[in-house]
Amino acid sequence: MRVKAVVEYEGSEYSGWQIQPNAPSIQEELERALEIATRSKIRVAGAGRTDAGVHAEAQVAAFDVADDVDLYRLRASLNGITGASISVVSLEPARADFDPRRDAVARTYRYTIVHGRPRSPLLESRAWHVPSSLDVAVLQELASTVVGRHDFRAFRASDCGAETTVRRVRRSVWRPADGVLEYEICAEAFLKHMVRVLVGTMVETALGKRAVSDFPRLFEGAARNEAGRTAPAKGLVLVRVEY
Repeated sequence: MRVKAVVEYEGSEYSGWQIQPNAPSIQEELERALEIATRSKIRVAGAGRTDAGVHAEAQVAAFDVADDVDLYRLRASLNGITGASISVVSLEPARADFDPRRDAVARTYRYTIVHGRPRSPLLESRAWHVPSSLDVAVLQELASTVVGRHDFRAFRASDCGAETTVRRVRRSVWRPADGVLEYEICAEAFLKHMVRVLVGTMVETALGKRAVSDFPRLFEGAARNEAGRTAPAKGLVLVRVEY
């Protein structure tokens, strides 16, 4: 039986989703729990390879188990085995060829910033602290520029191995509230570090370190060193995956 899983996790203690040598990962922890619960080695596939320190509200994964497995009991077992920072929210049967990565039509990420105030202890592991106040109007203007089909070559990690750097963004918006800013972006697919470099570049522009007029030029195939810094991983959350 093919199973679709929705997994929530706090990624601070992990090297990311994908199994890494000598470093804990979400995938490895789930496969360990499945082996204990089912007494079988089971490979887990994920919808996206979140980076080290990145969190997820609804990462989608898939794996195969025997047809007679009770998914309600399996979910309880997995949540009893995994650490407190990982929760299997749901398990449900899926079609035999379900692929959580290739079948996805859109992914939504959210990035949180605490700005213009002292650090927030409650958001320390979930947000980037920027001591200075950010110009929200500038951020909104920049975010609207991101929507559409663009070349995001300037907004990817130097070791990103994607064959094409063109992506189509469906939604890009900043939401301000009492010293906290949330950036939400939805696209069909993302490049490695794409959201974090976008956020880092927009923040530098909102702080007056870059000209607003320079931002659109970065979508014309500019080199990575022409964009801004990579925002810290801890502020990023995978919100949902659509099929």
